[in-house]
Amino acid sequence: MEAAKIKQAPLSIGHSLLRRRMRASISLYVLLVPGLLYLFLFKYVPMYGLVISFQDYNIFKGVTGSEWVGLRHFRMLFQSAEFWQVFRNTMFISVYKLVFLFPIPVLVAVLLNEIRHLKFKKTVQTIIYLPHFLSWVIISSIFVVILSPSEGIVNQIIAALGGKPVPFMVSNEWFRSILVTTQGWKEIGWSAIIYIAAITGIDQDIYEAARIDGAGRIKQMLHITLPGIAPTIVLLLILRIGHILSAGTEQILLMYNPSVYESSDVIGTFIYRMGIGKMDYSFSTAVGLFESVVGFLLIMLGNGLSRKLMNRSIW
Repeated sequence: MEAAKIKQAPLSIGHSLLRRRMRASISLYVLLVPGLLYLFLFKYVPMYGLVISFQDYNIFKGVTGSEWVGLRHFRMLFQSAEFWQVFRNTMFISVYKLVFLFPIPVLVAVLLNEIRHLKFKKTVQTIIYLPHFLSWVIISSIFVVILSPSEGIVNQIIAALGGKPVPFMVSNEWFRSILVTTQGWKEIGWSAIIYIAAITGIDQDIYEAARIDGAGRIKQMLHITLPGIAPTIVLLLILRIGHILSAGTEQILLMYNPSVYESSDVIGTFIYRMGIGKMDYSFSTAVGLFESVVGFLLIMLGNGLSRKLMNRSIW
C-alpha cells in the first residue's frame, strides 16, 4: 500500500506542476486558438473531400450519393501516358528550380551581410525584395512583352546583333528556362530574408575573434557565416524537397499555352485542366492525392537523410 502511494505521489506532483504551468501560460494558449481553428477548418476538414477520388463523383448527387468505384481512378492514373509526361515535366522543372534557385538566396544573404554602407545595403535590399510583391499576372504580362518575337526588347537586341527572333513563349526548348528565370527574379530577394535573419543571430564575438586571429572576410564567410546558418539551410531544403511536385502552378498556368504543354504541363496545371476544364473531379482528386502522398514521403526521406548524413533534421 505504501509503495503504491509512493508511486502515485510523483505522478500527482507532475500533474499539479503541469496545471500550474498551463495556468501561467493561458494567454499563450489563447493565442494558439485562431491558428488551430484555421488549420482545422481549412486544412483538415477539406480532407474529407479526398473520398471523391474513390468515387464516380457527380456534382448533383454529392459525396453521399455518388457511386463508389474504389481504386479505378488510380489505375487510370498510372496507366495514363499523359500523366507520366506531366510527372516528368513536374520533376524536371522542380529540380531545375531547386538546383539553380535554392543556393542563390544563401549567397545573396551572405553578400548583403558583408556590405558595411548601411544606406546602400538597404537600397539593394529594397530593390531585390520588390518583385516579390508583384503578382504573377503582372510578371507574366511583363515577360510576354519583353520576350515578344516582334516587339520584345530581347529579340530586338538579337536582331540588332544579326540573329533571328526567337519565339520564347511558344518554344519547348526555352520555356523551362523562362520559368526558372522569372521565378528567380521574383523570389530570390524575398527568400534571402530568412537567411539574413539567421545571420543576425550569429554571435558577433565569433567574428571579432576571427578578425583578431587574422581571418579575412572570405574565411569568415566560409567558417563562421555558412556553418552558423547551416541549420536554417537544411530546414528549408527539407521543406523544399517536400514541395518538389509543386512546380509553380500559378506561374505556369499564367505563362504557358498549348504549344508548350509538352515541356511545361505539370501536375498542378493537369489537375486544373482535368478538374475545372473537363469537370472530371474524381480523377483530378486522385492526382492531387497522389501528389500529396509523394510530397509527404519526400519530406520523410529528406529529413531522414539529413539526420543520417548531417546530424540535423526537423524532428
